[in-house]
Amino acid sequence: MLPIRDHNPATRTPYVTYALIGANVLIYLLMLPASDSETALMRLYYQWGLVADWVTQGQHLTGLFTHMFVHGGFMHLAGNMLFLWIFGDNLEDEMGHAGFLLFYLASGLGAAALQIVATPASMVPMVGASGAIAGVMGGYLLLYPRARVDVLVFFFFFIHVFAVPAWLMLAVWFALQLFNGASIAAAGIAGDGGVAYWAHAGGFVVGLMLVLPLWLRRGGPLFWSRTHGHPPHPEARYRLVRSHIPTVRRRRRR
Repeated sequence: MLPIRDHNPATRTPYVTYALIGANVLIYLLMLPASDSETALMRLYYQWGLVADWVTQGQHLTGLFTHMFVHGGFMHLAGNMLFLWIFGDNLEDEMGHAGFLLFYLASGLGAAALQIVATPASMVPMVGASGAIAGVMGGYLLLYPRARVDVLVFFFFFIHVFAVPAWLMLAVWFALQLFNGASIAAAGIAGDGGVAYWAHAGGFVVGLMLVLPLWLRRGGPLFWSRTHGHPPHPEARYRLVRSHIPTVRRRRRR
């Protein structure tokens, strides 16, 4: 179940969201030459990623920030930037440009903190913007629980796009992070399973908590009662456009 867009248009240009996407893409491109050498690539991950064991010893603290802009591959980058593009513009709309940037970085730090608590002795470098973007998703859930999100569902040969409320898509995503994190911990491999699920869950909770004051200033439950959980403005509507490519019918043999 992959989100591809929401029906919640922003009212102003999300410059910070675009800048964050641009920075992540640029850093990925700068790291591409090192991808030919596993040794060189791992050296970069240790240099710019977050190593829990080092942080607990008060070393390499810059990794708390720099890990948010380093990714482990094209699909890792593409997935994160897709989520940021879908959900980031609306929070930037509500918080303002500077407020959203501070919120994004704080969510990333909160995500890193929970991952360190869960795996304090891990020497595996954590990279990626997933924790910070999880915070964006948590904040989005609080402000727009019933905003419609188009998700691409694929199961073997079944592929279809469905519009679902944001709370459903985000709740399923959050539940999967908790389940996978608990499963890895139960298997005794801590945070070395390849995905920092606790960072995802931590970022989500931190983001929700950081947006709570904004939600209360908007009226809290009264805000929801006015909007019924939908965005406080008309939603975007999408329609399918018929292709200009002519249809070629199959001829039957006589």
